[in-house]
Amino acid sequence: MNVETGKAAWRETIPVWRTFEPSPKPETDFEQARVVVVGTGPVGLAMAIDLGQRGHDVIVLGRFDFVPAGSKAICFSKRSLDILDRLGCGEQAVEKGVSWNIGKVFWKDRSDPVYQFDLLPVKNQKMPGFINIQQYHMEDILLDRLKQLPNVQIRWGHEVTALDTSEKSATMSVDCADGAYRIEAEWLIACDGNKSTVRDLMGLDFEGRIFEDNFLIADVKMKEDRPSERWFWFDPPFNPGQSVLLHKQPDDVWRIDFQLGWNIDREACIKPENVNPLVRAMLGDDVEFEEEWYSVYTFQCRRMERFVHGRVIFAGDSAHLVSPFGARGCNGGFADIDNLGWKLDAVFEGKASLDMLESYNREAITTADENILNSTRSTDFLTPKSEISRAFRDAVLDLSEDHPFARALVNSGRLSTAISYPDSLLSTADTDAWSGGIAPGSPAVDAPLGNGWLLEKLGGRFVLLTTTPVADLPPELDVLDIAQEPANSLLRERYDLQGGGAYLVRPDQYVAARFRQPTGAAIADGLARARGERA
Repeated sequence: MNVETGKAAWRETIPVWRTFEPSPKPETDFEQARVVVVGTGPVGLAMAIDLGQRGHDVIVLGRFDFVPAGSKAICFSKRSLDILDRLGCGEQAVEKGVSWNIGKVFWKDRSDPVYQFDLLPVKNQKMPGFINIQQYHMEDILLDRLKQLPNVQIRWGHEVTALDTSEKSATMSVDCADGAYRIEAEWLIACDGNKSTVRDLMGLDFEGRIFEDNFLIADVKMKEDRPSERWFWFDPPFNPGQSVLLHKQPDDVWRIDFQLGWNIDREACIKPENVNPLVRAMLGDDVEFEEEWYSVYTFQCRRMERFVHGRVIFAGDSAHLVSPFGARGCNGGFADIDNLGWKLDAVFEGKASLDMLESYNREAITTADENILNSTRSTDFLTPKSEISRAFRDAVLDLSEDHPFARALVNSGRLSTAISYPDSLLSTADTDAWSGGIAPGSPAVDAPLGNGWLLEKLGGRFVLLTTTPVADLPPELDVLDIAQEPANSLLRERYDLQGGGAYLVRPDQYVAARFRQPTGAAIADGLARARGERA
């Protein structure tokens, strides 16, 4: 199939949100590059922004010459919003998205929730617990940010068709409308999704579990005065024996997920004559709505054995897949690029050896395994496969209305949160006594600071957060002395700094070390470990 025929086939099966002029073929049939990102989804675009704003030249290859529409990721966690803010587009995402913190769980025909939760229990932070925003809007926001980075080049309609790897490079054959060419890249970052061409060309695969159940996504457009919350029903009268999820999105679009079961006719299930009665039974006969997008999906919880393969690095859905309940897919991908960007930068600048990338492999797999574990548990609770497991689930739901102990067992999807790396080789273990605060290997928590926010001031570099001046610090370390900042009492409380101390924070805003009695020598040692020099 030639490129133009392939485009026509894609557009027959993939809804289009925004089209672009196909990018021309480079002037040379063979070029060399420092880094190539394959994939123009949110993870690939975010990866390009991260490296681009660190000053590196990046080529992004996208097989499509359009941004797809339709139902994909819609829920973006606070951790992802913190990452996007570091990339220069978090505020735009929050402004466009629907912010929410509260989730409610309903059972059968009960009008009151049997359980509800708050995804932002720690208040006074810049970003909300979650926003809902369609993936194509998120991609528009990321593309607008990329326009400000002239060192990042996106090539629309350029498809990788072959790949050769060596110890020092990855060489791709690329097809586009104007013909074919080759790129030899020092580094290739595969962000090309669950059907990754790069992964297939390398003969790699996923390991894990596919669940025997199907869910219908019904994105509908309607004018409804409902709160911006996540509502989940177990065994409701409008979908007996199954479950339903409701989310509000921008532009009067609402996401409804209906559990369907395993043995279904997937083509029949997305026909309007079959979907509309389900939506009508849920919303009522008096609610007017129109179809935005209908599709069916199956749960998967799988990942690659390794994410780093020589000069080829995998991130996002190309490396791991989880069920959508819990919003851990794209959020997990953002965690990948957040972890990877500063480490590649250190390698590029000669500040770290190639061994530094093994810490990405370990930490990203830790994140993926945590996401897979939580997604698997959610799916098992949502779709009990025996009478005993169903009886247990129903008992939990019944008890949760009046008994707090049961609420911890209710699992309608454990929503994505930042994941810690307690065994990270880049962290220095505590040697002093701390009664609270943030342990090494965990992400920094935001707090008001001066006329802004802590995470804004941390940026994307190594920072020493301290309450007192420290002598003989490494000259390349930035210092944020909060004693000089007004209104820092809440920050001191969150970091257990009332009695003094200091924190060493990585460029991805994870705590690398903390010191109750900081000295220049101890901080230098912690910095060396965080850079991979002591691992």
